[in-house]
Amino acid sequence: MSVSSEPKSFGKSMVGNQPMSQIIELNVGGEMFTTTLSTLKKHPGSKLAEMFASGHPKPQTDSKGRYFIDRPGTYFKYILEYLRSDQVPQQCVQDVYKEAVFYDIEPLVKQLEDSPQIFGEMVARKQFLARVHGYTENIELMIHIARAEAIASRHSSVVVCVVKTAEDALRSQDFLNILDTYKKSVVKFGPWKGSPGIWDLLDCIKMDVEAKGYTISFQVYVPEKGFRFKSNDYFYKFLFTWW
Repeated sequence: MSVSSEPKSFGKSMVGNQPMSQIIELNVGGEMFTTTLSTLKKHPGSKLAEMFASGHPKPQTDSKGRYFIDRPGTYFKYILEYLRSDQVPQQCVQDVYKEAVFYDIEPLVKQLEDSPQIFGEMVARKQFLARVHGYTENIELMIHIARAEAIASRHSSVVVCVVKTAEDALRSQDFLNILDTYKKSVVKFGPWKGSPGIWDLLDCIKMDVEAKGYTISFQVYVPEKGFRFKSNDYFYKFLFTWW
């Protein structure tokens, strides 16, 4: 029995100049799905609707004639379930949210943004971090310093200075100058306006570095012997573990 290179036709519509079956077989990142054309086109303006709309280029197919989408298939089942029944997923919410944004399914995106998981990340944490000038750049700088010190070593450490207010910045300046004299690299965060405190920011730093795949911990920075200045509450040591 031969396998057609085109999906079977059960009441065809057109994509480009080619007829398309109302029953659609999909290969999403190696996982197979079967659905209807009307389900995929449920939300006009979404990428799925545009992908299978009349007048648009025909989607690429795999060796079995299934339309291929190069995205994670693990989460597509939740996207498909929403298109079929308007059921908002309760599992893998952050990953499904990324896929909903990719497919530009606006109603699902908005509903997921109201979920506790996405709301807390986007509205609370992200808005806080947006007030910390240079936060993303400083995370990358920390990683760069740690990697530079990781040669033939199991651990590398990065000194971080966290100041919430302008007054904190002034109090920390003398010790920053001493560290600079000893050619110690220090990554400085803050100041910022808002209720979250220094330990909240430290937790965010740890969370975001770990999200990049690194194993990391932190503690209050204790100066090495020979420093003629006592550390204060603004300095912390982040320890990267490589193996």
